[in-house]
Amino acid sequence: MNVGILLVAHAPLASALRSCALHVFPDAAPDIAALDVASDDPPADICQAIADLRAQWPAQECLVLVDVAGATPCNLARQAPISNPDAPLPPAVLLAGVNLPMLLRVINYRDEPLNTLVARALAGGTQGMLQLTLASETQPTA
Repeated sequence: MNVGILLVAHAPLASALRSCALHVFPDAAPDIAALDVASDDPPADICQAIADLRAQWPAQECLVLVDVAGATPCNLARQAPISNPDAPLPPAVLLAGVNLPMLLRVINYRDEPLNTLVARALAGGTQGMLQLTLASETQPTA
């Protein structure tokens, strides 16, 4: 069973990441939800929206990906009832620092157990960041 992927980020990043990911993996649409957080959104409404999106996968584990640790989307995702040992929802994990390489890695391996997927997400996120040489900085070959 696939892990549900919930993107929570400053507007419009969550929706943009979801759109990019679905360009590569169109079949993943049922497993990915996005919530864009605007600066004027009431915190209680955002927490409820996060809980509602999480609840769409009642039998699935969930990976919640946020953009910035300590920022409003992250803080509200931490407060939202996305995982509760006393509730019927399966476990959820929250990761901060989402980027497109991380998300693509997660989608590619979304049928793996949540703990394995977390490791793949963190590796994909860091391995996707590289310093590259600009074409204008390379020496032409003769």
